[in-house]
Amino acid sequence: MSWILKVREKFQAAHYLKNYKGKCENIHGHTFIVEVDIRVHALNEAGIGIDFTEIKERLHQLLPDHTLLNDVYDFNPSAENLSRRFYQDLKTTYPVENVTVWESEDASATYTED
Repeated sequence: MSWILKVREKFQAAHYLKNYKGKCENIHGHTFIVEVDIRVHALNEAGIGIDFTEIKERLHQLLPDHTLLNDVYDFNPSAENLSRRFYQDLKTTYPVENVTVWESEDASATYTED
């Protein structure tokens, strides 16, 4: 028996993609949505696996709001690389199943460990 807890948080940021030919090689911005799935196998006395407020606060601390992502990270800040980074950061605290980074309402990348 298990539950999947799902939390979403938004942040605004700009980036550009290195080693890419196309419009995304130019600086541009997104309202990113980061979606985290955490699997829990037990609930506390209140019937809660992990408090959503706690997860959202940790996620909020990780997200580089109103920045140029290329200045924040030492990797090419694609949705794929961002989802992996957020997964790795959250995995140190929570039993994360996967992390999805949405660049728009119809384009996202999900990272999970196989």
